[in-house]
Amino acid sequence: QVQLVESGGGLVQPGGSLRLDCAASGSIFRIYTMAWYRQSPGNQCALVAVVSNGDTTNYADSVKGRFTVSRDNAKNTVTLQMNMLKPEDTAVYYCNSVVQTTSGAYTSIWGQGTRVTVSS
Repeated sequence: QVQLVESGGGLVQPGGSLRLDCAASGSIFRIYTMAWYRQSPGNQCALVAVVSNGDTTNYADSVKGRFTVSRDNAKNTVTLQMNMLKPEDTAVYYCNSVVQTTSGAYTSIWGQGTRVTVSS
């Protein structure tokens, strides 16, 4: 059993910052990609940022220059630092990871989601 637990969402004013953290635990042999997705009302879930196990990063165009994704392989965690937040960043943010379990299976797992609201 592998799980992801997110933390750090909340309410912030436009222009402010928030940090989201996600920790993976359980029967993990290796973690490949770690990513953040978001879904706002009426929209599909969309990729925000992803970091590979080689620390290669990729971002949605809408967050480039404002968000930074990073991972700590020793702790099996991924962080999304969000700066210069805009009202359109309001969404539920989900952590996702592709892992190989100790039984050899490859699986994509999701966190429970954390809500980010950007409003004055």
